[in-house]
Amino acid sequence: MEDRLRKTSKFLSLILRHNPGKIGLELDKNGWADIEILISKAAKKRMTLNKALLNEVVETNEKQRFAISSDGLRIRANQGHSIKVDLGLEPKQPPPVLFHGTATRFVESILKQGLVKGKRQHVHLSADIETASKVGKRHGKLAIFKLNIDKMVERKCVFYRSENGVWLTDFVEPQFLELMALPSEQKPQDSTG
Repeated sequence: MEDRLRKTSKFLSLILRHNPGKIGLELDKNGWADIEILISKAAKKRMTLNKALLNEVVETNEKQRFAISSDGLRIRANQGHSIKVDLGLEPKQPPPVLFHGTATRFVESILKQGLVKGKRQHVHLSADIETASKVGKRHGKLAIFKLNIDKMVERKCVFYRSENGVWLTDFVEPQFLELMALPSEQKPQDSTG
């Protein structure tokens, strides 16, 4: 059953975050899709969904990528869209420290250009190293950046927090980034003291 949940989650990510037109689905301006229409349109593309399965994906998804509306009639992705939607997020005061996990192959580019949103609506940030590590490891050999939040706030950078706890911003300039040394990369301490 876990494989079915994973397959459904990947399908929902594609449809609700990037390409609803792939199945002829329309999202409203806030990214919501009518569940009954989603189920019907998915079936025409040989993807079997039902309300129980959607509820299970929403409840068990480790990253809490999706939400079901309070009336139980609609579903949407919490963040990560490459299509234009208004999630209705209000600016929030970020915690003192935020992190960004990535792969080492992107470090040089990030140090030159900063963190850019690319095709997504926002740059994604994590409130803890553990989450940033999980994100970064998905892309290759891990690299973690620590952000200078105080300086960003001084520069009037705006932050949002999605329903699933991901911190979002539009751009992070290189001068606000510090590449962290990972424990496995640290040299052994000199024992001659």
